[in-house]
This record gives sequence, C-alpha cells and structure tokens, in this order.
Amino acid sequence: MILDVQNVHKSYGKEKILKNLSFAIEEPKMVALVGPNGSGKTTLLNIITDLVNADSGVIKIMNLSNKKPEIFKETSYMQDNSVLYDYLTGYDHLQFIGDIQGLSKQQIFLAAERIGMEGYLFKKVSKYSLGMKQHLLLTMAILNDPKLLILDEPLNGLDPSSAIRIRNILWELYNEGKTILLSSHNLSEVDRLTSHILFLKEGHLIAEDLSLNQRTLYEITVNDPRAAEKYLENHNVGVKHMGNNQIAVFMHGDTLQNVLQSLLDNKIKVLDLNKKVTGSEDRYQMVFEQKDV
Repeated sequence: MILDVQNVHKSYGKEKILKNLSFAIEEPKMVALVGPNGSGKTTLLNIITDLVNADSGVIKIMNLSNKKPEIFKETSYMQDNSVLYDYLTGYDHLQFIGDIQGLSKQQIFLAAERIGMEGYLFKKVSKYSLGMKQHLLLTMAILNDPKLLILDEPLNGLDPSSAIRIRNILWELYNEGKTILLSSHNLSEVDRLTSHILFLKEGHLIAEDLSLNQRTLYEITVNDPRAAEKYLENHNVGVKHMGNNQIAVFMHGDTLQNVLQSLLDNKIKVLDLNKKVTGSEDRYQMVFEQKDV
C-alpha cells in the first residue's frame, strides 16, 4: 500500500472541510485531485504530509503512519510558492534540502538540469517569474528521488512550452515507478496527464477512472426525463437532466445495453441517442452541477 487515507475529518470552526474522507493508492499510478477553489484540496494534501492535523482519521504512507519522520525519505511534497524565500537563490533552496538529505552538488545540478532551471539557478527568487518558481518547487520535490510525489498545482502559471516539459517529466517519473498525487484546477491538463481522478465535493471524494473505455457520454432524448433519472439511480452511471427531454448518461461501470433495457422495462421511450467521447471537464460538470451524485 502506497497511500491509505481512512475516515479523515477536518473542520475550521463550524465549517466542515473534509467529512469522513477515505481513499487508497495501492500501486504506482498518477492520480489527480480536482475540485473548486476552497474545496479543501490543499488542506487534504497538508494533512497527508502532516503539516496540518486532522480532527480524526488515520493516514499511512508505505504502510507507516504519516507521523513517522522516516516516511519523508520516500515522500516529497511540492507546495505553492509561498514557501520560497525571495532573498535566497534557487540553488540556496536546493542546497538546504540537499544538506538535509546528504546529497552531493552533482545531484543538485542534475535535478536542476532535468527540470530545465540551470540558466537561473543562481538568481535570487525575487527575480523569478511564476513559471520559474514552479520549476524550482518541482526540482525541490524530486531532489530526494521519492517513491511518492505529492504536488499542489504543479502546472500553475506555466507557459505552454514549460507546461509540456513538466508534463513530460511527470510522465517520466511515473514510468520510473513513482506514484504521483497532484491537485489541479486545469482540467485539460488533467486529461493529458491521467485518467485516475478524485473529485473533491463538499468534503467527500468521488473517485473516477476515466480510462478511454470509460470516457463515454450518451445524450439520450426520452419522453420522461425525470422518470428516466429515477430508474437509472440503481445503475453504475452518472445521470443529469440536460433540459427539455434530454438526459446525459456518463458511463463508468455499466453498459449502454443495460441502461437502454432498464428504460424500456420501465416504459420510458428512447427518442434519440448520441454518443461522444468525454474527459474530466464533462465529468466535473456532472459531479459539481448536481446536488447528489
């Protein structure tokens, strides 16, 4: 077990941020954590890495409690750029981590070169653009060659060329057998990176595997859309009334044949059907525009 999060609760005052939240990553994969601003994505990552205490719940990394210091030999966390010091250079930041980890200067330079920041390594962070800061943060995260990388908005603020480079590096890291848990609000980038998505809605997680054979959305026109929604509740599909007589059915576990048969068995007439391949944006809309999922 790489990461096991069980029954985590977190409140700030009377506001409940995370509600009995559980998920697990059992094998190396790249997983995206997606949700609106303020949904608790960063709070969850901070709890996993023990920067913030949960009110209750248990978290294990590599089968050890996340309270154990030794797990951070295998884990790195890329936070936002508020953790950087403007008066220090990029190299100063990396050297500080390198000294703690017992790394050589050569290892620091190789990590910087891999990310592509060797050209401004010795400039003060106050002179960095937002993209350059993201490069530094990612270099800091990969410096100890971790098995688990936890990344908070790693593609934030990057120009297209930098985004492509970082995306390719993340794929390289994944292909090396590393597990990557990243948060993002950029759904098009999420689609380019992974099909494994955790949607964080109202303190709960909704897990999705949007692999190619599950990225199918059917727009179905029926004579009674409200009744159709009711009868499809027991199927492993997402359903949303699109207006007029049309429903959207997102397939993630059941088959079209079973869906259509259920409608027919309940005397729902299917008047039209259109199929389209979808991505995380379509599923995001279905998750966050419904009261119940």
